[in-house]
Parts: sequence; structure tokens; C-alpha cells
Amino acid sequence: MALTGTWPRSLDEKGRIAVPKRVRDDLGGESLKELVIAPWTEKSLALFTPAAFDSLAERFGEKSAKSGVRDYMRLLYARAEHTDLDTQGRIRIPERLRTFAGFDRDVVLLGVNDHAEVWDAARWEKYVSELDSQYDRIAEEAYE
Repeated sequence: MALTGTWPRSLDEKGRIAVPKRVRDDLGGESLKELVIAPWTEKSLALFTPAAFDSLAERFGEKSAKSGVRDYMRLLYARAEHTDLDTQGRIRIPERLRTFAGFDRDVVLLGVNDHAEVWDAARWEKYVSELDSQYDRIAEEAYE
């Protein structure tokens, strides 16, 4: 099932966010014990299950002969990190990834098909406001 939805979150003093139960259930339910958190596009962070991250690695492995792909792989994998879910369903976002994404306190967690993304709340609002007027054009490109 495709992961969908938007959840406003706040980072606590330890740099943790609560992952909503629905997201945890869609990603693996009770068996979900860890996620891989990685730098993503538009200064966001991506959350993958370990299996989904391995699948991403396989897709990149097929294209690793291209120098741009190798550069991206180095930047992605060197900064990606496994993070455990605590008993309350929270994950800790490492400081270096919070810095990469420009997180202060208010963030938004998004369901995006096979992974979740975490965005700075202000950056997400700006992104949406800039693209909303182009929704139909973007949709047509996606469905081509």
C-alpha cells in the first residue's frame, strides 16, 4: 500500500520526532524496529525501512558506472543512518542531518509512496504554495 498523509511534528530537546502509528503500521507494524534516515532532495530527509533502503541500493547499483550517480551515492550513503524506534514510536534525527535539513523545531512528516519524508515546516509550506498553482501540469507529466 502506498504511504500517504501529512503530519505536523515538533522536534523535542533530544532531536526526536514521533512517527505516527499509521505510518509505522504501513511501514511494517509491530515488526518495525528501525528506520534508515537519509538526506533527500529539497533539503528534506527520507525515512525508509531497511528493506526499502536495500531496494534503493540495488537500483543505484545498476547505474553506478555514471560519475554523477557515484557522487550521489557517496553523499547519500555516507550520511544515511539507521535509527531505532523507541517504545513510544519516536526516532532521533542525528544533529548533522537536522543541520543538513535546516530543522529548528517545527517539521512535517509526509507519506510519499514507499517512504516518508521529513521537511522543515516553513520550507514545506513554501514548496506547496509555489507548486499548487502548477498541480495540473505536474500531474500530466507524472501520468505520461
